[in-house]
Amino acid sequence: MIRIAIVIGSTRPSRRTEVVARWTAAVAARHPAVAGGEVELELVDLAEYGLPLLDEATSAIFGEYRNPHTKRWAETIGSFDGFVFVTPEYNRSMPAALKNAIDFLYAEWNNKAAGFVSHGIVGGVRAVEQLRLALAEVKVAGVGAQVALSCFTDFQLTGPHDPGVVTPGEHQEPMLHEMMDELVAWTRALETVREPAESLRV
Repeated sequence: MIRIAIVIGSTRPSRRTEVVARWTAAVAARHPAVAGGEVELELVDLAEYGLPLLDEATSAIFGEYRNPHTKRWAETIGSFDGFVFVTPEYNRSMPAALKNAIDFLYAEWNNKAAGFVSHGIVGGVRAVEQLRLALAEVKVAGVGAQVALSCFTDFQLTGPHDPGVVTPGEHQEPMLHEMMDELVAWTRALETVREPAESLRV
């Protein structure tokens, strides 16, 4: 079975990203591959891992993780075959917490695929452009289809500190399913690359 993590890419209190991630999980659960038992989804919340600013003595490319929080994060990410990153846009980029979480690891990300669900004033698309670049360096293949939720048209908000309710346009669910189509296909294709790499590490 393919295991896909839906990564909540913000740790900010009252974050809208958690609401978006839960909507993503609910819609993705109706995708045929998930409903048919071929794909398993799991929410992965950065806020639950308490990662400090990167504090490993050596580059992640060497895999010499020393700190318990790094080892826990590595075990989690290593257990998945693919990812859906749910991210807001902060100042034309992804949240620092998400970039930091990526930088902690290397091999655990390698030869896997990722889809993207973003949100923001302009749909969070600039955050995803930055995220694609960072993930490419750790050998994660980003799929083309992307869901971009606008603060103005895809949410019902009641106040500045209210995460709100996702009220997506009618095109958003089909777009998420198109993203899942691509993600499942790429994850399956990359399995043939992951297997030899994993056997060399045994």
